[in-house]
Amino acid sequence: MHRNWSDHIKLLLLGIALLLAVGLLVGQPGWVLAGGLGAYLISVLWQLKRLYQWVHSPDFDDEPPRAFGLWGDLFETLFRAQQVQLRAQDRMQALINRVQESTNTLRDAVIMTDANGVLEWWNLAAEQLLGFRRGSDQGQLIYNLIRTPAFKHYFEAKQYRDLLEIPSPSRAQLRLQIQINLFGEDDRLIIVRDVTRLHQLEQMRRDFVSNVSHEMRTPLTVISGYLETMVEYADQFPPRWQRPLNTMAQQAQRMEALIADLILLAKLETGEREVHTRTTDVPALLKAIRDDATALSGDRKHQISLVCDSQQSLLGDDHQLRSAFSNLIFNAVKYTPAGGEIQIRWFVDSEGAHLSVRDNGIGIDPVHIPRLTERFYRADPSRHKETGGTGLGLAIVKHVLLNHDGRLEIRSTPGAGSEFICHFPSQRLTEETEETEAETVLANSPESRQ
Repeated sequence: MHRNWSDHIKLLLLGIALLLAVGLLVGQPGWVLAGGLGAYLISVLWQLKRLYQWVHSPDFDDEPPRAFGLWGDLFETLFRAQQVQLRAQDRMQALINRVQESTNTLRDAVIMTDANGVLEWWNLAAEQLLGFRRGSDQGQLIYNLIRTPAFKHYFEAKQYRDLLEIPSPSRAQLRLQIQINLFGEDDRLIIVRDVTRLHQLEQMRRDFVSNVSHEMRTPLTVISGYLETMVEYADQFPPRWQRPLNTMAQQAQRMEALIADLILLAKLETGEREVHTRTTDVPALLKAIRDDATALSGDRKHQISLVCDSQQSLLGDDHQLRSAFSNLIFNAVKYTPAGGEIQIRWFVDSEGAHLSVRDNGIGIDPVHIPRLTERFYRADPSRHKETGGTGLGLAIVKHVLLNHDGRLEIRSTPGAGSEFICHFPSQRLTEETEETEAETVLANSPESRQ
């Protein structure tokens, strides 16, 4: 029978009253009360000793010591609380064991570290893919086991939107893809996947495209040469042959453009990323491309303007930059209706340098924008048939910008035109040239036509 606290107080007061009554009967109330309280204090100390020994005993989960009154209730309450805690611990441990068993069946490595990168736990796949050892690596810094500088930079940067791909530190033939997730107080959950097969397939695809492009280039050059000669003397052929000859010559030119783009893209993708850090005079480069765009526009008479708010140059490969910039500007010419406006702007702000190419054409449906830089992706295939596009221009732009630590931003509203913006970091900028005043050039102005 369990009593509440007030019942125990009543029993204590009743005991004191009995002691006083007995003391009055014998004529020694003080001594009797003192003796009774002393005996009670001894019993309290004895029960405290029993409680201490039970709590610190290895058999703490066994039945509690037998006791009566307040101490019996205390022992029983502690025992019930301890049993509840043990059951909760058992459930939690069972859940942890189940999670660990399930993660050990994964082919992907799962690793937990604290905010400083100290290893706390990993599954079996981490030992196979990364060479972790269960006994000696616990508590080690993950940097000491994955020594790739790119991984340490990725770990500390806390910019985990993009995935990191590195070779395995224990098996060089493996290619691993790493994704880090933050939880708790900057703790990390790291997932590592074996993407060796995908990497090999991608490398095979790149090699195939590169080899086929090079092998096709020579015979196509011969075919194009003969077709140009035949078109030049087309008046000597029967009239019915003139249209097929012109069509074949146009398609041969289109194939040459496609192969040229494939070869350039293959160089950019296969690691041939030698970015010559020469100073590129971007305003002068844009003027030259603007003139070529004006010639490309021809009778369509687009209003092409160039605004250079800064004369600062860019450190990079001028051939790659010319290819990227001309792709964006020529695309604006090709896909903007006759008489439309195309605005080219080069400017610098606190975030770096930027090239903006804006047109007032038909625009692009937002659903297509995330995939525009994919190879051969076409938002409107019929437009490419009309313009003769290869479908590789924006893919080339993306890779050139990656080589120059930049990125491409695309803004478009159907019916209101599009804007393509190349962003470059401030580290790529050089000092301004002698011409420090901003310049605005209108391609269709009377002066530019002279």
